[in-house]
Amino acid sequence: MKGQLSQPTSLECGRDIGPLHPSIPDFTKFLVGCGYSISSVDHRRRLITALDQWLLKHHVDLKTFDESRIEQFLRERRKQRSAQFADPPTLRCFLKYVRDTKLVPLPSIKRAKTPVDLLQARFKEYLIDERGLKQKTQDQYLQVTRKFLLGCFKDRSILPQELGQRDVAQFVLSQVRGTSPVTGQRATTVLRSFFRFLYHRGEVRRDLAACVPAVAHWSLSPVPKYLSTEQVELLLQKCDQDDATGQRDYAILLLLARLGLRAGEVVNMVLDDIDWEAGELTVKGKGSRRDRLPIPEDIGNALVRYLQKVRPQCATRRVFIRMYAPHRGFTGPSSITVIVQQALDRAGLKPAHRGAHLLRHSLATRMLGGGASLAEIGKILRHELIKTTAIYAKVDLPGLRALAQPWPGAEA
Repeated sequence: MKGQLSQPTSLECGRDIGPLHPSIPDFTKFLVGCGYSISSVDHRRRLITALDQWLLKHHVDLKTFDESRIEQFLRERRKQRSAQFADPPTLRCFLKYVRDTKLVPLPSIKRAKTPVDLLQARFKEYLIDERGLKQKTQDQYLQVTRKFLLGCFKDRSILPQELGQRDVAQFVLSQVRGTSPVTGQRATTVLRSFFRFLYHRGEVRRDLAACVPAVAHWSLSPVPKYLSTEQVELLLQKCDQDDATGQRDYAILLLLARLGLRAGEVVNMVLDDIDWEAGELTVKGKGSRRDRLPIPEDIGNALVRYLQKVRPQCATRRVFIRMYAPHRGFTGPSSITVIVQQALDRAGLKPAHRGAHLLRHSLATRMLGGGASLAEIGKILRHELIKTTAIYAKVDLPGLRALAQPWPGAEA
């Protein structure tokens, strides 16, 4: 990075030292490491210094320094017309930084325990002790049951013995409307587990698990959406190779289109996953599964160009990172979906499905049209079950016509 940070002005040095002063130099270095420009870091340092002086002036103890204090500081700056660089995200970032460094204590959560909270606490113990579910699954179960209980009892006391078949049916219908059948099936699974918990713990006199209706979802019912080979190539050609972001996005789109990677697999890819000597890429897939895939020449060239000429220097080991400060990895798969959607817009393509999985489906369909077997496609896409790959047989219309039986009474 070119340039140097300016030294604190004489006016800044002449001020009394506030409670946050010890953390300002280290936070400044942290911002530099995140890739902010020198001028941007200077502005942010002056803002934090002003906050430090405000805390000193108002005799604010660091034990009470939280989001509400930041809002007070910003309101006062607005009144004084000194909010030219009142950057709330920077102040929130600084608050997180001083909390992480233990200078400021974490906020204590003082929330009254409602009847729903108390019942869910017991249900969570059941999920941990008797079901052994992971934290992510526990959160999903608690989210569904909280929605169910609040929908049934609203502001009234929670009386599980009042629950009936009608409450269950109405909730399941509400979960199915406007969502996929899979979402409805998950809700029914959660409810059955919750009702068994209530019954075994004596909260209800009858097990309502049998009252939970089944949600129909036929295997292989949807036809996968895909782009033609020509459309995929057009999508790639429309990436601006003279632009840094365009080079990064081109490498990402190639991984989706040529290797059929999932969005989450691209997000979580780290530099150590690329074995340049062997020409292989380690892909960390679902269920902690790891697979090694060969790196095609065009992907290898795109990765080399991106890593050598485009990717900013930063501490993270993620392969693909934000091009603007702070330089860090993407927050999740939705970032990859946005890149695909922008690429579709540039290419003037308007498919019904616009997610990152579109390119994965397109690869499988192209392989099927080229004569690859379902087993070969499943190996490339890293499917554990052949029935997962079998859905692509539905796009092979000539093959399906050959299997179709003649209509009774039709002419020979």
